[in-house]
Amino acid sequence: MRLVRFGSPGAERPGVLDAAGTLRDLSGHVDDIAAPALAVDARRRLAALDPASLPAVDDEPRLGPCVARPGKILGIGLNYRDHARETGAPAPQQPIVFSKAVSSVCGPDDDLLRPPGAECLDWEVELGVVIGESARRVDEVWALAHVAGYCVLDDVSERAWQKDHGGQFVKGKSHDTFCPLGPWLVTADDVPDPQTLGLWTEVGGERMQEGTTAEMIFPVAALISHLSRYMTLEPGDVIATGTPAGVGMGRQPPRYLGPGETVRLGVERLGEQTHRVVADTRD
Repeated sequence: MRLVRFGSPGAERPGVLDAAGTLRDLSGHVDDIAAPALAVDARRRLAALDPASLPAVDDEPRLGPCVARPGKILGIGLNYRDHARETGAPAPQQPIVFSKAVSSVCGPDDDLLRPPGAECLDWEVELGVVIGESARRVDEVWALAHVAGYCVLDDVSERAWQKDHGGQFVKGKSHDTFCPLGPWLVTADDVPDPQTLGLWTEVGGERMQEGTTAEMIFPVAALISHLSRYMTLEPGDVIATGTPAGVGMGRQPPRYLGPGETVRLGVERLGEQTHRVVADTRD
């Protein structure tokens, strides 16, 4: 299934795409694409519905983040060897874990807000993993059974804030709009192997990133097992699994995003995002 959330920010409704790509309204069956709808039994009930019996959404509404406000967003740093090399860092021996504020979540085609004082705004296409069943000290063999589905995630980063403002990565990872999710959540039954997916990013039409999840240092199952040693992963939590080479920080000279530029990115089978970079002029 391809589960979506559509409508204006803060008022999204749940939906599903049928085989022909028609958006169908799910609000008669679930309140939202959130924790209660992500468990195995709930996903089975949704999968059993006849899409033709659901109301079609005739217009082309905005798509919101494919998961309603997650409990936590956990990022994995330097999880592709080529990305570690381009940053000049050694490949990690254990996953490098950081967090992104849940307030950074936005829709797959929303504008990216470039905050005042930001000079090093960067892109990172990633496979997003959405938890469906609580995971605590999970063996790697059983880890994928805890996944509700997968989505495209852009781990937008302000590199100076990330590296030079003290503390950990979270400052450079958490501004509003720094975590676009979607366009849809593809349920785990439709992604039998998350380590076979291509990823790419284009900026202004120029291909910047191109890789595959097969290149991860720590695959999805290993990440879930590792994280669940240190905290309980709960339904709706999101894991940003790392990015391949080609980020702006790794180019010579570095190449960062400015207002007016357009970023497109995608993950095989999971859809695409398109963002326009705008200056954040909010008070």
